Amino acid sequence: MTATPAPTVCIIGAGCSGFTTAKRLADRCIAYDQFELSDDVGGNWYFDNPNGRSSAYASLHIDTSTTRLEFEEFPAPEDFPHFPHHTLIHRYFRDYVDHFGLRESITFNTGVTRAVRRPDGGWEVTLTTGETRSYTDLVVANGHHWQPRMPRWASDPSTSFDGTILHSHAYRSPFEPVDMRGKRVIVVGLGNSAVDIASELAFPWMAETLYVSARRGVWVLPKYRNGQPADKVMAPPDLPKEQALAASRTMIRELVGSMSSYGLPEPDHEPLSAHPTVSADFLTKAGSGDLHLLPEIARLDGDTVHLVGGTSVQADVIVCATGYEISFPFFDSDAAELHPDAEHRFPLFKRIVKPGVDHLFFAGLAQSSPTIVNLAEQQSKLIAGVIDGSYALPDPAEQERIMLTDEAAHLEQYYTAPRHTIQIDFGRYCVDLEAELAAGRERATQRIG
Repeated sequence: MTATPAPTVCIIGAGCSGFTTAKRLADRCIAYDQFELSDDVGGNWYFDNPNGRSSAYASLHIDTSTTRLEFEEFPAPEDFPHFPHHTLIHRYFRDYVDHFGLRESITFNTGVTRAVRRPDGGWEVTLTTGETRSYTDLVVANGHHWQPRMPRWASDPSTSFDGTILHSHAYRSPFEPVDMRGKRVIVVGLGNSAVDIASELAFPWMAETLYVSARRGVWVLPKYRNGQPADKVMAPPDLPKEQALAASRTMIRELVGSMSSYGLPEPDHEPLSAHPTVSADFLTKAGSGDLHLLPEIARLDGDTVHLVGGTSVQADVIVCATGYEISFPFFDSDAAELHPDAEHRFPLFKRIVKPGVDHLFFAGLAQSSPTIVNLAEQQSKLIAGVIDGSYALPDPAEQERIMLTDEAAHLEQYYTAPRHTIQIDFGRYCVDLEAELAAGRERATQRIG
């Protein structure tokens, strides 16, 4: 009888999802190799990351409070502010890696160019060095905020723009990569990056005129509530969702009033029907007249920006804060089940496993409210359990049923949009995951018996 080979795992990426998964595997004495295209850990929170995949800008502070983002097994320093700057987040990540002795197991400046399933279910992984290695299992932790999604009009060959168009992914400061002082600037979007950048550019001594273009209004929420970070006083996950949602919506309306009071378009949806847009400055900037709201852009012509509805403005720079595409460039293009569909949907069992595709795990692939930093720390419990046999997955049909039920529960409060296809409520997700882990450990025990 041939012995089953010991697991050997390939982890793609050393952002927070990759290195927390590595820590769990190391704790279970599971052999792994970890590959990072950059020269350091940190992923999106490594400012000016030489791998070109960081979307951090110079002034960026995280919108999740420290008590919500810190790792379960490595609490943040006591002197951390409520909303740390990106330099503190990166330092925290580096400290985590060094504290647990994970750095020596990361191969830096090396990426994965191709990952192909073998007939036996394992993986052949080709590196940027040209070397190909074999693994029993593959963990994908390459992030989902690095491939910009641009509006259609930005590449419409029938139009032209005399100024500069860039995605917020490339934005570093009001001076880089474009000096925007004294310029007519349009920021496209009303998500968190959009309102951050717009608030920064809206000072009267910065942009000559600062516009924000959006196809719909949003609810902009404050970072603080009654002197506390707002996400610290969120409803607990054991409260029925309908009750929690109704109470939260009432509280938000009482706290911020109507968006039109600030000169903003009224949202066509309830509070918390979109991924939260959080800002300490944007509402004040809007109410002070330092920025001006525009409808959606229809087309470009020279320095003229034509808007839906027939009006137009002149502009020198357009910053598109229009989101990102989920992308796995190392999977073959004809492996449709390993890529998002045309609607940007990529459903997974517990946001980790593709039903029917064994020995493949996705870490951190969710848009989490309020936090994504320690998401993979929780997911790694299931990943390691599957690999070492202490947890058993349901059969693929049951995975599919649970996955669809979970997705409906997480997405029911959100309007349909590409940005919401992988949305979860972190607190409720963790409660569900713990229940599944317990069920999986019981299944594993029964199968052994």
